[in-house]
Amino acid sequence: MTIASLPLSEDYWKSFTISKIDIEFINNYLFENEVPLSAKDLVPLIISERIHQEKLLALKKQKDLGKVYLPGEKFQLGERLVFKQFDWKEGKVTEIRPGVNPNIGEFQVITVEFEGAEPRLFAGGLPDHKLTQLQMEDSTFGNSGIEGILNTYGFNIETKLISALANEGGLVRIAGKWFTKALLIDISQGHLNLAEAVLDEANGTPLSTTSILDKVEISGNINKNLLEFSMNFALQEDDRFDEIGPAGEVLWCLERLEPEGVRKIPEQLRYKPLEYDESVLTDQMRSLEVELDDELSDFEGLEPNLSESTTISLTFPHWRAGTFPVSNKVKPLIPFAYESERIRFTLVDQKTKDEIPAWVVRKNKYIYGLKDYFEKNGLIPGSMITIRKSSIPGKVLIEAKIRRPTKEWVRTVLVGRDGGIVFAMLKQNISTDYNERMVIAVPDVENLDIAREKFAKSKTSFEDGVSTIMRGLTRLNLQGHIHAQELYSAINVVMRCPPAPLLSLLNSADKFKHVGDLHFRIEEAV
Repeated sequence: MTIASLPLSEDYWKSFTISKIDIEFINNYLFENEVPLSAKDLVPLIISERIHQEKLLALKKQKDLGKVYLPGEKFQLGERLVFKQFDWKEGKVTEIRPGVNPNIGEFQVITVEFEGAEPRLFAGGLPDHKLTQLQMEDSTFGNSGIEGILNTYGFNIETKLISALANEGGLVRIAGKWFTKALLIDISQGHLNLAEAVLDEANGTPLSTTSILDKVEISGNINKNLLEFSMNFALQEDDRFDEIGPAGEVLWCLERLEPEGVRKIPEQLRYKPLEYDESVLTDQMRSLEVELDDELSDFEGLEPNLSESTTISLTFPHWRAGTFPVSNKVKPLIPFAYESERIRFTLVDQKTKDEIPAWVVRKNKYIYGLKDYFEKNGLIPGSMITIRKSSIPGKVLIEAKIRRPTKEWVRTVLVGRDGGIVFAMLKQNISTDYNERMVIAVPDVENLDIAREKFAKSKTSFEDGVSTIMRGLTRLNLQGHIHAQELYSAINVVMRCPPAPLLSLLNSADKFKHVGDLHFRIEEAV
């Protein structure tokens, strides 16, 4: 039986929503095939099933309407037909005569009367006519087949599907793959205890699920994929275990064996949110905020970084903690995960090819594990570091801009006799390229830590703290002013602060005066 084209437009896929029938289809598919699948894998299956269901509906509609006119068929007097080209309007055959065309051969000419319209002539008995084999084409779905639908609407459908699956109690997700909960194999407490022992023996080295199962030895004739997924689910539900692999790779570690700087945010990176008036920020200030690319800045709606690399100026908090910011420009360059809050990966020194075990702490937006790297390369706050994407999954390239050491005058942070923090211009031995507005030498780290702790306990207001630091910095400048970027770098030696609260304060408090190009000075009271 020939069937009518489907009345689906571009809007069908643009406004696509996940229905209960779609979820039921996924449940049945996963149950029958016993293979965990990602949302991306499930999207083409849903599209294909929707097309199949719409075809069935079209067939039913056609049966309800009646016989469809096709030029290849022959017709009888009084026969009633429906015409696709006239929006499925019905007509009655009132006259039939032989057609005359030597190039075509024998055929019919039929007269069809429509209600409220003039009679029309149509051909019949034309077996080679292009409409004779009328098929439903995928182009009726608003694009050229399933692949075209995926290219145009796949991401949007996938996003909606993930949200719908998350609310489906009968499914579970591990490392981005979904499976039917009812089919999971029971992993006993004894098996989990053995898994803990295996990971304990690894002493913090992440292990794959397969490596763990090889030593746990669960007996029975069990589907390998099902066993692995079941073990992953059991480990995920136990607080002792942490899944730390990048997307596409499942790796397990004992939470208690992870570095302290991964389990707890380093003190230098802790930020107590500051209230500020965002409306006073000028376009120039917002541009500086984007340039500084602080991981605590809110860049919602900003275009993501599409380049293969980015260079940052190392701030004091990250230098002291041995961390690297996961900022707006850095985030696209590092491994991501579907659910894991902590991801173990490898940084590769682009010059020496040395591999550095590192961790992404997604929630707090930093990479941990670089303290030795900073020390080895003689980096200081303000040093320039470039990271690049690697062609190898789970690895990222890092390059410190180092050079032959030279004596240079740079801003230096010192601790005064009273335990307060002061800044001075001193000659330092520098072996790294640096941002002139961000650079700060730190000759006495231990005493500075004590001074920072003292400042934190003093309960000094943000405005007073900025004023004190700004006075110290302006004394180093003959013009008696300081650029906002220099002040931002210095403030972060004393306390963690993103650019926006600082810039807002500078542009709203009466004591700070803008003297042009984001340079500020203090208006001292007389």
